Amino acid sequence: MELSLIHPALKAFMCGSLSGTCTTLLFQPLDLVKTRLQTLQNTVQPGSARVGMMTVFLNVVRTEKLLGLWKGVSPSCVRTIPGVGIYFSTYFTLKQYFFQERSPRAMEAVLLGGGARTVAGVLLLPVTVIKTRFECGRYSYRSVAGALLSVCRTEGPGALYSGLCATLIRDVPFSGIYVMFYSQAKAALPTEISLSATAPLANFSCGVLAGVLACLITQPADVVKTQVQVNPLLWTRQAISNIYLEHGAQGFFRGAVPRLLRRTMMAAMAWTVFEQMMARLGLKS
Repeated sequence: MELSLIHPALKAFMCGSLSGTCTTLLFQPLDLVKTRLQTLQNTVQPGSARVGMMTVFLNVVRTEKLLGLWKGVSPSCVRTIPGVGIYFSTYFTLKQYFFQERSPRAMEAVLLGGGARTVAGVLLLPVTVIKTRFECGRYSYRSVAGALLSVCRTEGPGALYSGLCATLIRDVPFSGIYVMFYSQAKAALPTEISLSATAPLANFSCGVLAGVLACLITQPADVVKTQVQVNPLLWTRQAISNIYLEHGAQGFFRGAVPRLLRRTMMAAMAWTVFEQMMARLGLKS
């Protein structure tokens, strides 16, 4: 099939899926370390030495070998590859429908990014739950399909949507804030840079800046989301209370460093690859 015959939204889906594949495989170890740090807070005794990112990283390599860092990569790919595709195709469709003649303003960019993430987040949440359980090391699932069946059989289908509230509270603001900062930073670039060979590097830098700000704002919701998905009997309100009572306000920033590194680099790279591919296909992203 010729590319000219493919619907623009499908092209956006293809570009997003390819960028999602690259970033997922590259940054999966950081996601695993982040999940382990956040789930460790239930077992660490008061007064014990603080467990950091490198401690978890080295422990995984020592006990599960180097490939252990990619544990959970299967559900990550099952979630991220179509998820990023759905996100970018939804984003592209909404932008073309509402903002074909002009660029979205700051608050419009927030709604645009948040709307696209809501669609992708709800559709892919069951796989997100399985991915989190794979990474935490408490479950012995053998495959994504087997895990989905096991959860439905033992806990009911509703368990696959555990943490929906916390996930949306984390992902929708992240995407909205990210798109706002990213679009505004790109718009502030001098025209000669935007049209030069260094444009991809400039776009990547804008993505990194936007990712750092969005990650820091949404980190507490990520910690709550992990706790609810790993402990299916825990409600969001209970998870918030438990985290605060056991570890104080700093407990909501457990795993912030690996998440910031992974999410920021993933988002910046995904947007850079997406925009470059869309430009090659003759579409304005």
